[in-house]
Amino acid sequence: MTGEDRPPGSRLDEIADAAARAFHMLPAVPQDILPRGGAEARRPAHRITTDPDTVERDLIKLVLTLVELLRQLMERQALQRVDAGDLTEEQEERLGATLMILHSRMIELCSRYDLSMQDLNLNLGPLGTLLPPPE
Repeated sequence: MTGEDRPPGSRLDEIADAAARAFHMLPAVPQDILPRGGAEARRPAHRITTDPDTVERDLIKLVLTLVELLRQLMERQALQRVDAGDLTEEQEERLGATLMILHSRMIELCSRYDLSMQDLNLNLGPLGTLLPPPE
């Protein structure tokens, strides 16, 4: 059975399993690993640091990062459709206006929470940054 032939639920299960495997492959940071040979059992690695004072801002940053990633993906897809000639002139205008409004709303939300668009670009270590550099 190919990926397209499977019911949607099983594809989501596959994605969840792949994500779980990926998270298990992430290295723990040095302070999370106890010295070998010690009497203490290993404690689970802590990769997320939370501060009760900044939890709202951190959550907003995460949500805005995901929205910005999706906005950029939609923008690229729209440009591909325009280049392919799949859209009417009216659809192109409406799509362009919608993407510009979404971008301006993102900037407004960032300023409301004292964030910049660069703050949303997460560093993924050896993979680089989540979002491509601005053109």
